Amino acid sequence: MQYAEGSLGRVFVLRLEEGEMLNESIEKFAREKKIGHGLAFFLGGSGDGSQVVVGPEAGQEAIIPLIHALQGAQEMLALGTIIPNEAGEPLLHMHAAAGREGRATVGCTRAGVEVWLVGEVVLLEILGAAAAQRRKDPETGFQLLGIAKK
Repeated sequence: MQYAEGSLGRVFVLRLEEGEMLNESIEKFAREKKIGHGLAFFLGGSGDGSQVVVGPEAGQEAIIPLIHALQGAQEMLALGTIIPNEAGEPLLHMHAAAGREGRATVGCTRAGVEVWLVGEVVLLEILGAAAAQRRKDPETGFQLLGIAKK
């Protein structure tokens, strides 16, 4: 296990507007407010055709994301971390559960979730966790969380 210790900084409450893209909006806000590390909660709706990553394709040597398009507006609840990449840009890694008419889908929001009507975000800033950084993993190509050794 690797870890970095931090403390709670500012707390933000955001209302995303209909049509805004979830990840892009939160990352833009983090850049504007100079939030390097944080925890983001999302509660609201996803628009028809929003996409989530629901796993890798099976039987592949390379990791190929399996993308699922959500049908119709759906209720959504999500949790994510904001950790800077090697260039210092805040990157959001968020997973969401979306549902409609008794059916649910869970996946990563990086494929493109559009806000439908309601988009509430609570963003908690984490201070002092500079050792935590996303680095490109040469094997997977993913931006994985790494903790610098002290």
